Amino acid sequence: MKTNYIGAAINRVDGELKVRGEAKYAAEYHAEDLCFGVVVSSTIAKGKIVSIDASKALQMEGVLQVFSHEHRTSLPWFDRSYKDEDQPPGSPFRPFYSAEIQFNMQPVALVVAKSFELARYAASLVEITYKADEFDVDFMANEDKAFEAKKGKSGWKPPKPRGNASKALKKADVVIEGAYFHPAEHHNPLELHASTVVVQQDGGYTVYDKTQGVFNSQQYITNVFGLSKEEVHVKAPFIGGAFGSGLRPQYQLFMAFMAAKSLKRSVRVVLTRQQMFSFGHRPMTNQLITLGASIEGKLLGIKHQAIAETSMFENYTENVVNWSGMLYDCPDVDLSYKLLKLDTYTPLDMRAPGGATGVFAFETAIDELACKVGIDPLEFRLLNYANAEQNEKLPFSSKELEACYRLAAAKFGWDKRRSLPGQLREGNNLVGYGLATGVWEAQQQPVMAKAQLSPDGKLQVRCGTADIGTGTYTVMTQIAAETLGLPLEQVEFLLGDSDLPMAPLQGGSWTASSVGPAVLAVCEGIKSTLIKEAGKLPKSGFKGAKDDEVVFSDGMMSLKDNPAVAISITELMKQRLLNVLEFETASVPNPKQSQFGKYTHSAVFVEVKVDAELGSVQVSRVVVGVAAGRILNPKTARSQVLGGVVWGISMALEEDSVMDKQYGRFINHDLAEYHVAVNADVHDIDVIFVEEQDDVVNPLGVKGLGEIGIVGVPAAVSSAIFNATGKRLRDLPFTLDKLLL
Repeated sequence: MKTNYIGAAINRVDGELKVRGEAKYAAEYHAEDLCFGVVVSSTIAKGKIVSIDASKALQMEGVLQVFSHEHRTSLPWFDRSYKDEDQPPGSPFRPFYSAEIQFNMQPVALVVAKSFELARYAASLVEITYKADEFDVDFMANEDKAFEAKKGKSGWKPPKPRGNASKALKKADVVIEGAYFHPAEHHNPLELHASTVVVQQDGGYTVYDKTQGVFNSQQYITNVFGLSKEEVHVKAPFIGGAFGSGLRPQYQLFMAFMAAKSLKRSVRVVLTRQQMFSFGHRPMTNQLITLGASIEGKLLGIKHQAIAETSMFENYTENVVNWSGMLYDCPDVDLSYKLLKLDTYTPLDMRAPGGATGVFAFETAIDELACKVGIDPLEFRLLNYANAEQNEKLPFSSKELEACYRLAAAKFGWDKRRSLPGQLREGNNLVGYGLATGVWEAQQQPVMAKAQLSPDGKLQVRCGTADIGTGTYTVMTQIAAETLGLPLEQVEFLLGDSDLPMAPLQGGSWTASSVGPAVLAVCEGIKSTLIKEAGKLPKSGFKGAKDDEVVFSDGMMSLKDNPAVAISITELMKQRLLNVLEFETASVPNPKQSQFGKYTHSAVFVEVKVDAELGSVQVSRVVVGVAAGRILNPKTARSQVLGGVVWGISMALEEDSVMDKQYGRFINHDLAEYHVAVNADVHDIDVIFVEEQDDVVNPLGVKGLGEIGIVGVPAAVSSAIFNATGKRLRDLPFTLDKLLL
């Protein structure tokens, strides 16, 4: 038996439950007399509701109620009651608060019935009259109205200019300038957003919600409906993808809970795929980049301006331009970020928010500059390699990006790239090679955890974090099992429950690096207790032993320098009459982290094949080198990066939420018309994890992997298309019409 699990390619511990269909999601929990709610969405983008006629729906046998702003429970007046952990500055959307319509497909009514089919039909009978006002969703026509959010009133802000970028650009031997457009995109997780609210006999509520943070949903419910935490129990043990869509409580949670509280019956509300396009999305963004370099290829000046959309009621910001100031060694940098208010719902964090957008534009521009200077794009990046974080002038906690370049380039065969576009062909296809750098923050958040060891040697570790498919269950089980030297099957990790110890939202690629140290800490606490108890045994060789002098392996504990002094954990607990051992603690970031720049890096190499006559693009090969600190599980880690790369391909070639300016709604609001990468679009993807030791980011030396896979991929695809065709594409997605023009 071997219990060295950290770094091993362990299968998902929750895998069997999922393939057997036994893992339950938010819309799969049943309760006695469960009823169903269907949301009615507005058909205008701005204005007021004049009247709601629900009489035909209410006449149907089995329809219990039609809720709206005219018929609802009492609601709080102030914005603070509707705030959540991920809310940007502004006034949050308040469902059913008034007759005002703020965006198209705004929820305006909820029909609740004894069956889903009845509720859906009854919803079609609700007649709503509106008074429509003029609205504006035209991003390009209103860019002159963009504004810089006031200091202290928004989230992300660019750093102050360093040097004089305008002066440096005038002196540069080679200058490029380009505009880079990014359309709105939607998350589209496989699982629809849903909430099942079960009314308990004691008057409390159990809520099964699709969320990336059970505590966030619990806080939202208690604040809006004036309840205590003891009255609201939120669970989310399994989540069918989220990608940021579950960071904020979405309106189906409000509606299901309001209906359950009012009717005193359990209620389930599931949004339709079309309604999944009615809330947050990756914001439409336009970027203008100017770069200058010497004839030798030294980067001299950077100007990066971005304008991104937000709603009329909140100021959503992303870290779009800051990456341009820190990726390469450049003395003169000027970054600008502005917002443009439109009559839409507030954008929402979506996998690598800001990074996927800003790095696409900047890395595409870097490729343009390298080609114009006449230097290989890889050599150009190495020539301008930054050995310190440039915005804050901090040393990196670790940075093995150079190794990523070297190893991934060798695996890819970058030396076969032709400097002149259109030189490689394969039948009717033009073949091109592209490269881009990827980067994402390596963060750690405060987390609570609790461990409980039973006399039979079984360990249960608890933390209220989430697993949106990333492998949290698995890697936390691995950490706990190795720390106490137990077989995996004797360790259970519990998550997704508001009764468990506190954890932040699962997002930002910080779960492994935040929850992992907390799991390590509580297991180390149990370990210390066991060593002390062993020292109390008669004639014990463990008396006075320090924690680092004892080895835990295969269910045994022994002295490192004298393995013959050993005892099984179960025997120790039996002899010491120990019933249950418990340890709970918080893991918090070390203050010294603020003295370093902490990032995950990647190098993305892409091969494309472009049909010379049709202009269709196929991403035929991807090799990505990733430096992400210690890899807890190569199998789940690779899956994370693979998923990100696939999304990057999808972002580059297909994804585009099309806004109908006449009606103010996204018109391709289903999976038939909102195109995403499928099997036919995805070919060979190689993931290389570069050795990287980091003693700063957290006690485990772990960095996140959720975001890094997508960052850089669209830019690498753009560069490869140029290398194949000589056409420089700057507007996402790269559809064939743009190549045929």
